[in-house]
Amino acid sequence: MGAVYKAEQPEMNRFVAIKILHPKYVSRPDLVSRFRREARAMSHLSHPNTARVYMYGQLEDGACYIVMEYLEGKNLAQITRAEGMLKAARAVNIMVQVCGALEEAHRQGMVHRDLKPENIFLTSQGGIADFPKVLDFGLAKVTQREMRPGSLILTQEGMVFGTPEFMSPEQARGQQLDARSDIYSLGCILYEMLTGKLPFDAAQPMDYLALQIRGTPIPLGERIPNLKLPVGLDVVVMKTIEKEPDKRHASAADFAHALKECLQEEVRDDAMRSIPKPDDASRARATALQQQSDARRPREPDSRSGGSGAPHSGRPHAAGDAGAGGSLPQSPMVWAAIGAGAMLVLGGIIVLAVMLLR
Repeated sequence: MGAVYKAEQPEMNRFVAIKILHPKYVSRPDLVSRFRREARAMSHLSHPNTARVYMYGQLEDGACYIVMEYLEGKNLAQITRAEGMLKAARAVNIMVQVCGALEEAHRQGMVHRDLKPENIFLTSQGGIADFPKVLDFGLAKVTQREMRPGSLILTQEGMVFGTPEFMSPEQARGQQLDARSDIYSLGCILYEMLTGKLPFDAAQPMDYLALQIRGTPIPLGERIPNLKLPVGLDVVVMKTIEKEPDKRHASAADFAHALKECLQEEVRDDAMRSIPKPDDASRARATALQQQSDARRPREPDSRSGGSGAPHSGRPHAAGDAGAGGSLPQSPMVWAAIGAGAMLVLGGIIVLAVMLLR
């Protein structure tokens, strides 16, 4: 579709990368929209692990361009092909920083939808090696508030875009996506970093699509016999590639913290600092996702209440707690507190009545 050039910006004493969409593709509204979408999406992001966009526009001959930071290094696909399996600590430190970049994008309503090793570029920055940069937001799904009036909506429900080897089941079905689709893709990428292989065996892209929808991922220990990983890491990875989005980590930040729990001190402090702190909007989204998950989860019947369907909390219930009001507090101290509160309320009513009579 185009080319990427290395260019010098003398006034800033730096090199930049110029990505150009070939003029012959300007007549393709879908390609032009994808190109502009990438520029617009990335220009809204400021996370250090996202490739920076300095400017974008259109030349006189109609060619669209994006001026980006110039990066030296290799993408993750090149590294895994050359080196094979990565050590767990190295793979996790890379993934935690990628999670930081995706967390910022997700909070702004963007879903990348084409996460793969080729779109994670490893460079050095500030003396830090293995510093990942997330690239290519050309398929990013953005909220309508991020789109210019009259912009072409590149994708719609029922259409499939992306890379089959790293595509979530819901994306393979052409369904509506949220951040958890990207988390599935990250899980496939981390799986490959740790084993040198993908979670499924397939020869053709269509076979991968079918396996993403219906296949069972091969456990890491079966993929590579005698594979030694930090305790719990295999569980965290397999959770990211669950078929049902509700069963995955709720956010990229949650995924990063779960990885940190497995490796503890082996995860660098600078990697964890890349995770944005929770804000009100992200908390609200997490709560909404949890409520949706709870609503869809089938309830187990309570054998003590005749199968009424009320959830069993595991705590003792009073004899009359099966009604609509739910369980009643059992502690004598709680009952005493309730009694004291009732007396205070009653006293306030009596005082108010006396004042009115006067």
